[in-house]
This record gives sequence, structure tokens and C-alpha cells, in this order.
Amino acid sequence: MATITPPLFLTLLFFFIFSGSVILEPANAQAPTQQTWCVAKPSASDVELYNNMYYACSFVNCDVIHPQGACYEPQVLINQASVIMNSYYQKQGRNYWNCDFNKSALITIVDPSYGNCKFDSQ
Repeated sequence: MATITPPLFLTLLFFFIFSGSVILEPANAQAPTQQTWCVAKPSASDVELYNNMYYACSFVNCDVIHPQGACYEPQVLINQASVIMNSYYQKQGRNYWNCDFNKSALITIVDPSYGNCKFDSQ
């Protein structure tokens, strides 16, 4: 059985990394064509959800959850918070860290849109 000596191993590793033959990506990277959404965790407290909405609304337009907005009804906090948290996540580039909200959110590959309330996606 042939063994690879450390210098040969390092040479091969260097070759693969810098030749472009191997593309290294972070483990949490999303597939470029995969749609993802950010939603509130069912276990999130009302205080967390209000704080998340307050924070995200300083970066995104929150008219969608105001009266006459497409996501105003039903007036369920977790639904409205999810819409706003997702808007923030989408606007910030769909990075997993933009859907953390102090551990009160999660990323889904299932479109959470309902009725006339359409969640942004890219």
C-alpha cells in the first residue's frame, strides 16, 4: 500500500485549492437557485417578536403589515413578525446570520406566503 508523504499531500492540497479544481464554500451557503425564507420560530415570545419587528422596520418598509397592507390580516403577531423578519433577511442578502434574531427565527425552504400575503424571495 502506497502512503502519501506529508510534503506530497501539502503539494496536492495546494494544487487543488489554487488551481480552481476545488471550490470551497462555507457549509451554510445557500444554493444560488434555492429559494429560502426567514420566519419566526413558534417558540419565540411576543417580546422577542416585537423587538424583531422594531429592529427590522428600521431597515425595511413595514407598510405591508399596516391597515390596508397585504399582510395586515389576520392580525397574528407571529405572522406579521415573520413577514417583516423575512423582508429584512431578503434585503440583507439571505445570509443565515441575517435570520438569527437572537435565536428566535429559522430559515425555511417552504414558501410561508398565505392568501394575499406574499413573502419576498430572491
